[in-house]
Amino acid sequence: MNDIVIAGYARSPFHLAGKGALARVRPDDMAAQVVRALVERTGVKAEDLEDLLLGCAFPEGEQGFNIARLVGLLAGLPHSVAGMTLNRFCGSSMSSIHYAAGQIAMGAGDTFICGGVESMSRVPMMGFNPMPNPALAKATAAYMSMGTTAENVAKEWNIGREEQEAFAVRSQQKTAAAIAAGKLADEIVAIDTGKGMVEADGTPRPETTAETLASLKTAFDANGTVTAGTSSPLTDGATAVLVTSADYAAANGLKVMAKVRSVAVSGCKPEIMGIGPIGASRKAMERAGITAADLDVVELNEAFASQSIAVIRDLGLDEAKVNIDGGALAIGHPLGATGARITGKAAQLLQREGGRFALATQCIGGGQGIATVLEAV
Repeated sequence: MNDIVIAGYARSPFHLAGKGALARVRPDDMAAQVVRALVERTGVKAEDLEDLLLGCAFPEGEQGFNIARLVGLLAGLPHSVAGMTLNRFCGSSMSSIHYAAGQIAMGAGDTFICGGVESMSRVPMMGFNPMPNPALAKATAAYMSMGTTAENVAKEWNIGREEQEAFAVRSQQKTAAAIAAGKLADEIVAIDTGKGMVEADGTPRPETTAETLASLKTAFDANGTVTAGTSSPLTDGATAVLVTSADYAAANGLKVMAKVRSVAVSGCKPEIMGIGPIGASRKAMERAGITAADLDVVELNEAFASQSIAVIRDLGLDEAKVNIDGGALAIGHPLGATGARITGKAAQLLQREGGRFALATQCIGGGQGIATVLEAV
């Protein structure tokens, strides 16, 4: 089978929802600028693109209709390039990469732009008019607050507040070091807001210390352990990844970052959705014929410190290889955009840091996990 490769990765700066520099930017305009930049940076022939696949966790309002098709038009892609919006909540944009990989494997196209977008400023969590199924809401935790699930994981895995806060401080420190060393600059696309350019992330809090986190009130349970400081912030952002066949990349002189070795999804109990990466990662590693000991790079979405610690512990991951440039606790988590960010980042880190195998994985609201194993080329 023709290898499937990652041949480009770009993202917008990530900013806090509501008060950040992207709060007044339409999500379709933001995503279009990222897609346009990815095409320009990679040199892919736009007329060769089969499909633009965008993930979005709450595809309503300005990120509604079929936002993928609309973003393609806004980005100036040829009318021949199709567009499809995918929704697997937080796993949406990683699912877009999996979908493209499957299409390439079955001969249904050679080159795809995959990514995602979420404006948590302009479309609220749960959407504008949430209507949970009453029977399901009564019988299950399918609609449970993500913060409550983080508390559940903390209790079941015996992860105390101090351990969570130490993890969050390390995430902030890694992100601050990466920014200071210019290690995030190449992946970021400056966004034109109409009133100026936004060129850098606005989510990191490099001044964070264990003392400052210890002073915060708990966010979801008065008797709990999870605070705003150990939770990923509500975030605005967009990402895009170029996925092609290896043959197409070679024939067209594209710079290959990594190849897709295996993918997986899995389900878990909704009330402990944060452990979703455990099952999905085990599946993906088994399909790739590797173990956690073989991983050189891990990008684990830090939805919450508690669930990140539980996943690292259960999978036996080396934390020194996890989120080398920091994770979502510092960088942010624009729901539908995160999966493509961590997959593109994992490919980028394989190139930069060396090594053979990388894992990108994340938990998903409602009780799911998703994972991708990449291999260096």
